[in-house]
Amino acid sequence: MTVWEHLALLSFGDGIAAVFILLAWAAAGYSIEHPPRGWPSVSSTMADYRRSWMAACELRENRIFDAQIIGTLRQGTSFFASTSILAIGGLMALIGNVDPLRGVAVELIAEDAPVFVWQIKLILVGFFLTVAFLKFVWSHRLFGYCAVVMGSLGEPGAEGGRRTALRAADLNIRASINFTRGLRSMYFALGALGWLFGAVALFLATVAVLYLLLSREFYSAPRDILMRD
Repeated sequence: MTVWEHLALLSFGDGIAAVFILLAWAAAGYSIEHPPRGWPSVSSTMADYRRSWMAACELRENRIFDAQIIGTLRQGTSFFASTSILAIGGLMALIGNVDPLRGVAVELIAEDAPVFVWQIKLILVGFFLTVAFLKFVWSHRLFGYCAVVMGSLGEPGAEGGRRTALRAADLNIRASINFTRGLRSMYFALGALGWLFGAVALFLATVAVLYLLLSREFYSAPRDILMRD
């Protein structure tokens, strides 16, 4: 069978649900990174605090505290990168042998499908996990760049110090954006697992992930705290 003949094994509902989760993933990212002017997201608000942090760092004589924060942020990105690559490895093993998964599915939803269909569903999960891994690795690297630029800061008030602090802030913000993208992809990877239970389950899981992400960014208690005068 050709690839198109294999893809024809998927139902119309499967196709719609798969397109929906990809569009939801892209739309959530755009909404969070480009929020309405009068209603900023947590991520965009934190960017202002990162700029304030680098401005304060430039004025400090002892920057050990700042180095510790950067080290902690890099540890977080390293942890999630390791977690995602382990998940990808386990997923690849499952794609190579979907029989245990088919057995569970038959017991839970009394439905079976050709091997290729299960593999396609798992590949969607793998797509999100791969994106997450790449974003975490790049975020880790960017935090490293930020640490180097912070290390190049001279004495407080030295010539060019303000410009260097702004460069460090921009690198810090880019690292945070990529880290958040990685987390978002992991959320959608979990949502994509719903496809194993059918198109309706994938649609509902996608809506749940969207609600979780957008509510935390725009309607959460942490956002209210950050927005206090």
